[in-house]
Amino acid sequence: MSQSTIDPSEIAKFEAMAAEWWDPHGKFKPLHMLNPCRLDYITQQVAAEFGRDLSAQRPFAGLRLLDIGCGGGLLSEPMARLGATVVGADAAARNIPVAQLHAQAEGLEIDYRHTTAEDLAAAGEVFDVVLNMEVVEHVADPLAYLTACQQLLRPGGLMICSTLNRNPKSYLMAIIGAEYVMRWLPKGTHEWAKFITPEELYDLLSRAGLDPVDRKGFVFNKLTWSWSLSDRDLSVNYVTASVKPEEGDL
Repeated sequence: MSQSTIDPSEIAKFEAMAAEWWDPHGKFKPLHMLNPCRLDYITQQVAAEFGRDLSAQRPFAGLRLLDIGCGGGLLSEPMARLGATVVGADAAARNIPVAQLHAQAEGLEIDYRHTTAEDLAAAGEVFDVVLNMEVVEHVADPLAYLTACQQLLRPGGLMICSTLNRNPKSYLMAIIGAEYVMRWLPKGTHEWAKFITPEELYDLLSRAGLDPVDRKGFVFNKLTWSWSLSDRDLSVNYVTASVKPEEGDL
């Protein structure tokens, strides 16, 4: 496997938690809570980009989708249910059998692989959609990683990328709050210095050869204990959509 953007210390963190992916009260509780909001954004963006009707039974049929950094498959499985042909890839080897067993139990066909974005690109893999959720803040070289993801998209393809903003509020909420106060995540899961501002991510996406077209914030409401999308508040968690230019637009 290519090591160009892999950070071994980051992989070790997720290897240690692999068995807990599908426990909604375990170490991945924050992702289980965030998942409905993530799925809302993803499905709306994919439907808009490819002209799909979300009221159809399998609206994403015919689309090939990569869930890079798939973990236990929390996004791969709903995408497969919506009809997409899904490849789930993760650099943490222990995540893959967890994802495979869960998909098998759910009767879903998902192609899970222990691999990297770079190796998939080198193999000539091409996708209509790349889901790149909460990964870029864990890699050693964000630009090289995003460039590999861009290479995996066909012209006109769509990438959804989410990460954490870097500011005092995100340090308070994502590290002090989530890791030390609420203990939703093991201490040291995130490194604040690796967080990326929306402006920095837009610049990285553009330098990687993509056209950023949208961004929204994921906002946690402590009263309703739920997440929602925001056009204005990108202060902690946020998500972007970007498109690979068509050949004639390059």
